[in-house]
Amino acid sequence: MTLDEAQALVDNWIKTTGIRYFNELTNTAILMEEVGEVARIMARQYGEQSFKKSDTEVNLADEMADVLFVLICLANQTGINLTEALEKNMVKKSIRDADRHRNNEKLK
Repeated sequence: MTLDEAQALVDNWIKTTGIRYFNELTNTAILMEEVGEVARIMARQYGEQSFKKSDTEVNLADEMADVLFVLICLANQTGINLTEALEKNMVKKSIRDADRHRNNEKLK
């Protein structure tokens, strides 16, 4: 699935099943909540925190998909084409960081 297809899929789901988009501020708050859920799993699975009994059903892939879904909602609401945005961002990073990481002693 391409990013364009993902944006269309989410838009169709919102309009048929979700009824309408939450407003941008609400979706931003939801995005932060979903990112927090990913962070919680990461801290327990890869960090020093331990899982609680209530954490037994966590699914990192599903939580990442939740983040992507809400991010796509925000892109759709604000008229951002994520394919174009990512392509431009990669060009920016490639120019800005052409030697930065290669010269970073911490990465050697």
